[in-house]
Amino acid sequence: MNPDLFEPYERLIPIKVDGRSVEVPENNTILRCLQFISMDTVSYGEFCWNGDCLNCRVRVKSDGKEKEAIACIVKARPGMEIESVSTELLQSLQAKPE
Repeated sequence: MNPDLFEPYERLIPIKVDGRSVEVPENNTILRCLQFISMDTVSYGEFCWNGDCLNCRVRVKSDGKEKEAIACIVKARPGMEIESVSTELLQSLQAKPE
């Protein structure tokens, strides 16, 4: 894993992705956190990483509120629940590494 991909962090924070509890690096966007848990597949998805393509849309629940978010822009927060992801992101998360 290339540590230069991620913003500096001191600890991992708990979030949920489709009901599954995972720990991801603090201070990072949701997309980088998803890359952290699935490096071999998310890294090769069709994402612009700057908010233009919208291929990384997610539906998140945080502080009791649900909203749509762009995963490459919004930072993950402890306790955040990612309830659904875009088709492109889902395909990347489900892909088998080559």
